[in-house]
Amino acid sequence: MSALCLLVSACNDKSTVQQQRGPHNIVPEEATDLVSLMSEPVKDAAGNLTAKVKGKLTAPYMLRYQLLDSPYAEFPRTLHVDFYNDSMKTESQLDSRYGKYLQNQDKVYLRDSVVVKNIMKGDTLHCKYLWWDQHTEKFYTDDSVRINTKDKILFGTGMEADQNFRWYTIKKLTGTVLTSGGGIPKN
Repeated sequence: MSALCLLVSACNDKSTVQQQRGPHNIVPEEATDLVSLMSEPVKDAAGNLTAKVKGKLTAPYMLRYQLLDSPYAEFPRTLHVDFYNDSMKTESQLDSRYGKYLQNQDKVYLRDSVVVKNIMKGDTLHCKYLWWDQHTEKFYTDDSVRINTKDKILFGTGMEADQNFRWYTIKKLTGTVLTSGGGIPKN
């Protein structure tokens, strides 16, 4: 999400910003049909600094608030992220109806029908809300989760996972339903 910093900033006179009180008086920047690449700096064999693309965020609408102490971007109309492996193939995907990127913390709060799917394994997480920490490249929640795998459905409360959903830990497993391999229980 650090790529969000590359978006064009609106020009605000500092005296105007200082006179405004509270977040409701600041007019947010808007973006539609947003496509943002997430990357990290790496050095190549020759020691040159390059960028490695880690993912692609798409969203139909974004609001960005340039608050002095806590700037953030809000995605009130859904967002989708494709996470790439080292071969630049999509390894996992994230979908949410709402997201809020806290720029100073490099964390994203996701809520409303959050789904994370590992494309390679087929494991899928469903939850009400989820935090994504970009420094640790992990997802976590303290709320209820459902994880569909090829042969079972796991239910629990609290979870931590890597952002590619290769591994996960459910803090309090509350139930397991074995399936016939299609992910849907038979009657």
